[in-house]
Order: sequence, then structure tokens, then C-alpha cells
Amino acid sequence: MRVRRARAFWITGPFAGELRGEALPTPDDGRVLVEALYSAVHRGAEGPVCAGEVGPGEADGFRVPFQEGSFPFPVKYGFASVGRVLSGPDGLVGRTVFCPYPHQTHYVVPATAVVSLPPEVPPARAVLAAAMETALGALWAGRPLPGDRVLVVGAGLVGTLCAWLVRRLPGTEPVLVDIDPDRRRIAEALGLPFRLPEEVEGEADLVVHASGAPEALVRALSWAGEEARVVEVSRYAGGVVPLPLGRHFCGRRLELVAARTIPLGPPSRPRWTPRRRLAKALELLADPLLDLVFTGESPFEELPRLLPDLVRGGRGVLAHRIRYPAAAGL
Repeated sequence: MRVRRARAFWITGPFAGELRGEALPTPDDGRVLVEALYSAVHRGAEGPVCAGEVGPGEADGFRVPFQEGSFPFPVKYGFASVGRVLSGPDGLVGRTVFCPYPHQTHYVVPATAVVSLPPEVPPARAVLAAAMETALGALWAGRPLPGDRVLVVGAGLVGTLCAWLVRRLPGTEPVLVDIDPDRRRIAEALGLPFRLPEEVEGEADLVVHASGAPEALVRALSWAGEEARVVEVSRYAGGVVPLPLGRHFCGRRLELVAARTIPLGPPSRPRWTPRRRLAKALELLADPLLDLVFTGESPFEELPRLLPDLVRGGRGVLAHRIRYPAAAGL
């Protein structure tokens, strides 16, 4: 099938965006043409981009695989698309795949850039793959052990998925911490103990910080026990995060580790190629309970209004799914 044009969402200014027409290249040997079904908004990364907060020093850290344009604007940004392969190698035509592509109705990419969905993972849930891959990387960095008490600070999408993964390890005691009491309902529905900051007691063996707030990272350090590890998952558009390195850090001999957060970036562990990581992230999405993390869904045509609204007033938003016209037939 030959599709010559597509529509894509571009961020064009602070809290402003538009849908643009795009000419598509011919999917020659080794490339596939994908028709998008769903994508997902990741507020932790797309929020600072939409607000124009990504400074020159942080541009490389925020760049994603199929980004077009440059920071601050205009930029085509995003990394969580699920679609159907319309043309390409015989083994992929007709398959439903995940690709770290921006919000766009159709796109042409190398066949190696897409990963087929497992049969038990529906396309509407598979848009969580990039967030799950980040959560998986955070646990690799943190190396939780059976029986560990693990605090995950920040009950956004990545933090919730981190706690959900920790809960699957034998004997671990995950606790999800957030300042928003409305996050308790989703956390407990997923079987995750939830605490407001003032309710946290005791010391943790591992702390995963995923809130994106520097002040929360400071508090996270205070909850880490002696010689504990603190894993930082958040990305900071401004680049500067002041930390008190006194009693809570040096005095307890804490270890602060940065988790890799760029989708499909360089391998973070030997033998774990980007495709293998992404395939594992998709496999981990088989549990239907994870549908609970979706707090909204909107049609693609609403993105120019929707993304600025989510960034400016997104309290309570966990995962927001974007639905494309092609999904109507599912």
C-alpha cells in the first residue's frame, strides 16, 4: 500500500502546537510503512519540551530517536507509537508493532526500529512500552534484592511502573510515595502500598526518585538508610539541581545513581540491545491490571489543545493515550 502523506504534531512555541502535513518517503528495502493506531503523551519528557524549558546544555539528554527540528522550537517530539505495518518485509506486513516515533498518523522507518507486539498485549496498552523500558532500566541501576524495602518517590507513570516491577520480586516491600493523595486509588488498585510524604516511616534499602521535583530528591535522600542506593530517574530541563551533601548523604555513605531514560538509547548492560530491552518491556505489559494507569484518551486531532493543557494543569494525569483514526476498526 502506498501512502504519500501523513499528519504530524509539532510543538511550535511555549504551550503551542499544530498539526502539519508531511510527505512520506518510499519504504524501500529494509524499511516499513506504519499506520499509527495509538501513541502516548509522556509528561515527564514532553512537558519541558512543550514549555520551552530544554536548555542548550540539556538538549542531547532530551533528544529522542526520530525527533525532527531542534530545541526550543519548532520540534516534532515523542517516542511511544503503536501501529500496523502496511508495507515492508513480508514477515512484518500486517503486524502490530511498537516504535519510538513522535505523534504522527503514518511514518516510514527502518524495519529494525519496530518491535512486534506479543499476542497477549493489546495495542492500546502497548503504548506504555517506553515507560516500562525506563522503569526496567531504573531497577537494573538500583539492583533491588529479595526482601528489600524500596521507596519509589513520585507516583507518575514511570514511578508507578517501577513500584509495580519491584512488587514482583520475592519478599520486597515497595512503597509508592507522592504528594497527591488522588494517586492512592490507582496505586492500591495495583496492589502497591501508598504513602504521602508525612506518612513515610523507617529507612529504605533502595530509593527510586521519579518525581521530577528537585525538592523531592532532597527528601528522598533523607529516607535512604545507611549505605543505601538512590536511583535518579527524572530528567531536569534546567540542568542544575542543588543537593545537600551533608548528614543524609555523606554521613550515611549513600550512593546516587542515574538511570538511563532515553528510549532505545545505547545498551546499558552487556547483551541487552535496545531491541531486546524493548521486547522485554512489551512482554511485561501482559497484565490487564496495567490498564488502570490510563487516566484519559483523546483523538489525535485534539493534540494541539491537549498537550499544553496536560502540561499546565495535568494534576492527576498518569498516562494519557492518543487515538488515531485507524484505531476505529479495532
